[in-house]
Amino acid sequence: MEITENKRNDVVVVSVQGRVDASNAGVLEEKLIGLITGGDKRFILDAARLDYISSAGLRVLLVVRKRLPTGGSLALCALQPQIRNIFDIAGFSSIFAIHDTQDEAIAAAHV
Repeated sequence: MEITENKRNDVVVVSVQGRVDASNAGVLEEKLIGLITGGDKRFILDAARLDYISSAGLRVLLVVRKRLPTGGSLALCALQPQIRNIFDIAGFSSIFAIHDTQDEAIAAAHV
């Protein structure tokens, strides 16, 4: 798994490449919690290059969502069909805002 981040206005875009599973989900959790601790509160997880996410990865997203400060948000974008299917089956599509593109997610974050 490779994690990169960049800031677009006041939104932190975290891009994840590869697989998120039990062996590395903690790395993603530490990264996101560290950003929250550092004062960021609006996030987009760009999943354009995410190949697989296990239940451990889904748990990380729930933990991060619960740790967000008031007014904070975590949205997802660019989910590959197999990843979108996992989110749909797990019921996460109704928990998180999911956008087709990063630009759509950024625009929605500023509404």
